[in-house]
Amino acid sequence: MAIKYKLIEKGEPGVVGGGTKKWYANIVTDGEETIDDLVKAIEKFSALSEADIRGVIIALENVMQDALANGKIVRLDKIGSLYPSLSSEGTATPEEFNAQKHVRNIKVNYRPGKRLSDSMKAAVLQRVK
Repeated sequence: MAIKYKLIEKGEPGVVGGGTKKWYANIVTDGEETIDDLVKAIEKFSALSEADIRGVIIALENVMQDALANGKIVRLDKIGSLYPSLSSEGTATPEEFNAQKHVRNIKVNYRPGKRLSDSMKAAVLQRVK
């Protein structure tokens, strides 16, 4: 299997008319893996039943939500880490800052573990039209 990509032409951001345009690689996804697909795949390598695996995945999601909402990093060993992050507007003084007014975005970031990162570095690329 390979990671498929196609080339797309993009202009320079912020330049009227796009400025100098260049070609960039863009991933072409090849379907998706749902929880059902993952459960069936895990079931082949495990003594757990489909219901047990599904229950563990749902429970993991629930405890991860709580941990992230409480500002904790969730480390999933070789899978990687998820951590909360935010972006905000700046203020001239700390006293002026109001979280509801100045925080623009709160999200979850993901940092893959070494094995997942290494698998992407070793991936075969295939250009498609």
